[in-house]
Amino acid sequence: MPSDLRIRYDVDVRRAAAELFEEGYGYHAAATVLALPPSVAKQWCYKFGAVGLDGLLQMGGRQVRYTYEQKLAAAKAVVEDGEKVPDAMASFGIASRSALLKWCKAYREGGAEALRPKPKGRPRRSSTAKEEPTREQELEARVRKLEAENAYLKKLAALRAEKSLRTGRRQRP
Repeated sequence: MPSDLRIRYDVDVRRAAAELFEEGYGYHAAATVLALPPSVAKQWCYKFGAVGLDGLLQMGGRQVRYTYEQKLAAAKAVVEDGEKVPDAMASFGIASRSALLKWCKAYREGGAEALRPKPKGRPRRSSTAKEEPTREQELEARVRKLEAENAYLKKLAALRAEKSLRTGRRQRP
């Protein structure tokens, strides 16, 4: 069992799969020989073809960040030039098939601008929110506060009157 719990299969299993891929085995045959799920062997086959043995063995560590230009070039090659996904992965050094497919979908739907990086996190407050209220706005806020206070006091007086009617005693002021 691997020491890093994020990695499901050991380096030796991945190395054996790479040797089978080099010998000409397909992912289905390699999955049968190594007793792996075919979906895992298929991912490894694509990754091996794209980034080679080193990329396959270092799988499961940190994620690779791709620039806007790399994403755009790879998506254009697949969508416009008709290059196959495994070939584009190999030529552009992209380790993840699913990432390339996402980029292609975004490129088809929104063009090159859809691949631009988007700002992360919560947006900053605008400068208009920091502006001080005008004298009129301050007065309106004060009037609303006083009206709410007045309504509260009226409701309190009504509740006290109702309670004194029910009990038959007069409440102290």
